[in-house]
Amino acid sequence: MNTVTLGSTGIVTPQNAFGALPIQRTETDEAVRILRRAYEGGMRYFDTARAYSNSEEKLGLAFGDGFVNRSKIYLATKTTSTDPKKFRKDLETSLAMLKTDYVDIYQFHMAAQVWRPNDGTGMYEAMLEAKAEGKIRHIGITAHKIGVAEEAVASGLYETLQFPFSYLAGQREIDLVKSCEKHNVGFVCMKGLAGGLITNSRAAMAFMAQHRWALPIWGIQRMEELEEWLAFMDQTPAYDDEVKAFVEGERNELMGEFCRGCGYCMPCPMGIQINNCARMSLMLRRAPSANWLNDHWQAEMAKIPSCLHCGQCARQCPYELDTPALLQKNYADYQRVLTGEVTVG
Repeated sequence: MNTVTLGSTGIVTPQNAFGALPIQRTETDEAVRILRRAYEGGMRYFDTARAYSNSEEKLGLAFGDGFVNRSKIYLATKTTSTDPKKFRKDLETSLAMLKTDYVDIYQFHMAAQVWRPNDGTGMYEAMLEAKAEGKIRHIGITAHKIGVAEEAVASGLYETLQFPFSYLAGQREIDLVKSCEKHNVGFVCMKGLAGGLITNSRAAMAFMAQHRWALPIWGIQRMEELEEWLAFMDQTPAYDDEVKAFVEGERNELMGEFCRGCGYCMPCPMGIQINNCARMSLMLRRAPSANWLNDHWQAEMAKIPSCLHCGQCARQCPYELDTPALLQKNYADYQRVLTGEVTVG
């Protein structure tokens, strides 16, 4: 397994890290068991956020009681705050939940702008103050819009950047990773499985291994998922001709406009579950299950014609997708599947 040095932080970790967003949906005892197994299996970097409901709490229960020497793991969390008082409250809550005196990397979460010193908000100053107090070790930022990400790297103000990156990435995203290396900014990859659309973990890991500056945080919810990633610790898959051909086929199928399922477009005023309904066609084909056609999902998809075309979801989409149009396309395809006109699975 490759190791990654996260830019100027000096943090060195296996190129195989734990994304703790999904464990908010896992029962507490099982989540603790999964997290401890991840550490035992060699993972050292764990990413969470104040916004991930009880994820921080579960990390605290797993590692905050002396199970592991604190210096042996790296904890990264985030705040969505946009004012210094909320920033301070979030940080203190995160420290309490994580049962730790410091966070290794504290990140502005899903930043819509690049916070800077003297910009009038006090946000970057709040980071500096927390760092001076020893409550955080390094300053990071996460973004979904590539323009914001590029600006953050060029600013020289951030030690790490977290941004979506997978084998579906385009040249601009690949150039972003190279820019991080050039500027000595650690690059943390979210959505390495493109929101669940990538289902071949071997190909995903092999692709990441080609980018030695990138640290993927795999979203893990179940023990069997974890074991799949831990299996690569001793034998990292090669990016050989077979994998390259597979990835090329995937790129041909999936490149372009598709919903990653992040949910930042929600809530919808008409109650449409956009993060699933806008990618239903892909889920039917890439993660086939009879459940997608059950009464529940038929009822959810039936809400699409009630779309107000208010544009709220499109304005909030970090990938700048035409979400209402995607919903309509997925609804039409879903109807063809329901009537048997199109067969999937």
